Amino acid sequence: MRITLTVLACVALAACSPSVPESGASGVGFNDYDEYQREKAAREAALTGSSLPPAASVTAQPIAATSTTVITPTNDADTLAAETRAALDGSAANSGVPPLQADPNNPPPQTVSTTNGISSENDFVAVGAQRSIESDAQLIARNSAQYKVIEPTALPQRSGSTGPSIVQYALSVTHPVGTQVHRRAGFNKEAKYKRNCAKYSSYEQAQVDFLSKGGPKRDRLGLDPDGDGYACGWDPAPFRKAVSSAGGA
Repeated sequence: MRITLTVLACVALAACSPSVPESGASGVGFNDYDEYQREKAAREAALTGSSLPPAASVTAQPIAATSTTVITPTNDADTLAAETRAALDGSAANSGVPPLQADPNNPPPQTVSTTNGISSENDFVAVGAQRSIESDAQLIARNSAQYKVIEPTALPQRSGSTGPSIVQYALSVTHPVGTQVHRRAGFNKEAKYKRNCAKYSSYEQAQVDFLSKGGPKRDRLGLDPDGDGYACGWDPAPFRKAVSSAGGA
């Protein structure tokens, strides 16, 4: 009785297990290969939004060496290859010269040269034939003999003006603006200063007039109320800076 039950259980399990298809006829995991190609083409057509191509155009035709072969694209790669070849063919037709294909066996490009070649100054052979170390030494000696050394002399005096020089005055003093050096006395110095300084068109003219009338010790016009020796806000710093910059250079 126990053996009979065991046999019946085995028979039941065999009936429930799925049958394994043969792989030789249809392949593993899908039907026959033609059906797989048709399904693949249908999926690609659905993704690109184009109509389903006929079954005969699913297989890509090999690209021939000539540019007149019509290529039937089956996917994006084939379409790109077809457009590229069409562009190359168009450029070859426009210029009349076919485009150069990358190939290690291609001959090297020709060197472009002029009919005259390089100049004699840049040709070592030509220069060596025309000149030598001895001739160069003689040329240097002749040029050196023509040099003229001019000894420095004193600066000439400025003619046509006997008035004071604000440049010389700026270089003769060292104190900054606002430092009292000379004593000033009188009433309403500020009002007199503003009234008289307004008569000059520049600070330099006021300083020249101030020096010519007894400055910096005397201030008859009231142009220097603080006693620093500088009239109407004139500043000697730019002159000093120019001389120091020239000496440093």
